[in-house]
Formats: sequence, C-alpha cells, structure tokens
Amino acid sequence: MPTLILVRHGRSTANTEGLLAGRMPGVGLDERGTAQAAALPGRLAGLPIAEVVTSPLQRCRETIRPLLDARPELRPHIEERIEECDYGDWSGRKLDELKDEPLMEVVQAHPSAAAFPGGESMRAMQTRAAEAVREWNARVERDHGPDAVYLMCSHGDIIKSLVAEALGLHLDLFQRIAVEPCSITAIRYTRLRPFLVRLGDTGDFASLAPREEPPGDDATVGGGAGAP
Repeated sequence: MPTLILVRHGRSTANTEGLLAGRMPGVGLDERGTAQAAALPGRLAGLPIAEVVTSPLQRCRETIRPLLDARPELRPHIEERIEECDYGDWSGRKLDELKDEPLMEVVQAHPSAAAFPGGESMRAMQTRAAEAVREWNARVERDHGPDAVYLMCSHGDIIKSLVAEALGLHLDLFQRIAVEPCSITAIRYTRLRPFLVRLGDTGDFASLAPREEPPGDDATVGGGAGAP
C-alpha cells in the first residue's frame, strides 16, 4: 500500500495572533508560513509524489501552491474530510480565553468525549479523516501502484488524530503528539499494519531550545504556532 506524506499547513495569521481559527474564512499564511511553503518543494525534491490532496481551507492551499508550481504535472484534489475540526462557537476565539472553559479540560484529558458547542466532536473528526485516508490509499494504489507516495496537506489536530489511529492509540492519547507548522509526517501503510516513519519533521530544531516562557502542560488546540 502507499506511503502517505502528511504536511501541516505553514504558520498562519491565526497562529501568530493566538486564535483558534477552525474553519474561519480568510485565514492565510503569515510571512514565516509563506517562507515555509516556499521551502517545501526543496524538502520534497527526492520524492516521486503521485497525488496531492488538500484541505479546502486557504492556509492549506497556500502551503501547497509552491509545490504545485514546481511540479506542474500535479493537480490538487480538494478533500473536505481532512478539513480542520469544526470548533463551532470556539472558532475565532483567543486560545488564552479558551483555557478557562470547562470543556478545555475534557479536550486535554478525554478528547474522545469532547464535542465543541455548535461544532463537531473530536471522535467524528478522527473518523472522517481516517476514512478519507483509507479511500485515498486504495485509489492511489489502484492508479499508481503499491509503492506510490502521495501527499495530504491538512491541520494539526487532523494529523495528530491520524498518527494516533495509525499507531493504534486511543484518541484520548492524541494530545501527546505534536506537529509544528509545515512539518512533515510520513505513514507507510501495509496490508497488516501502518508504520510511522516520520513525525513532525521540520528540519529545524529551534522549537526544542529553552524559551523565556516555557510551554505549559496542555496541548495547543489546533496545533500551535511552532518555533518563535
């Protein structure tokens, strides 16, 4: 079965403003995110990518644009099932404000029971994304062979949930996974089991350095902004 390259979108204007963007329109890449996207073709230069699949949201489409410009033989496929989680009434709110919401404790410790007011549950988010991957695996294998490599550009919580599913981890453990903006995660699927062969690879270790304000114990809903 194929190898799936999962790319989280580059850093967005919502990331730098500390907002939970969700599916808000008009959220694009900031200056750093644009540079991250521009570097993506070089990072993937050695890979024969068979298909490119993307979330319909602007920040994902902007992330893959330089790759598509570098490889004009590829055309993007829009896949709504790998769109950002529908955070409902939380969309557009400051993450600093949301940390005091009672639901945030559930999101952190028991996400399989978390459902966002006016939005969807995290369990439903994982289910739709995993179904999309299974269907794309079959399609890519049919059209390009079992050793094909294809790419999906999606969002932090989607990618984390797909990694958890591939590793056989309960969704309640997915907050232990971190994927930075424009990071590359690779999962090689086989008949019996998936293999996680890359996780959140940016080629940049700046985010591991000590910070003036150390990150807290909670996972950032939506994925976080990455290195400062």
